[in-house]
Amino acid sequence: MAVSANDIRWVAHLARLEFAESDLEHFTEQFNNILKYVDQLKSVDTTGIEPLAHALPFTNVFREDRVDPSLTQDQALSNAPSRHGEYFSVPAVLE
Repeated sequence: MAVSANDIRWVAHLARLEFAESDLEHFTEQFNNILKYVDQLKSVDTTGIEPLAHALPFTNVFREDRVDPSLTQDQALSNAPSRHGEYFSVPAVLE
């Protein structure tokens, strides 16, 4: 399957892209090269190969959530320049 310059023009219009008319031939050639490569990939026999979400065998890199000890409310408020009961007191931002 190959695309024409008019196809590229139409796709660019749909994507609201603008480019010089002189670039049209270059983009058409690039698009057709991509389609040729996709056709080449389609010819590969993948029978018996499990579908992958990623080419590399990544595993979850995040640590497990766990609850660690944290400051008590009094410890957290101990260095506050101003406090109002159990809360930090800050200057009013809005009048």
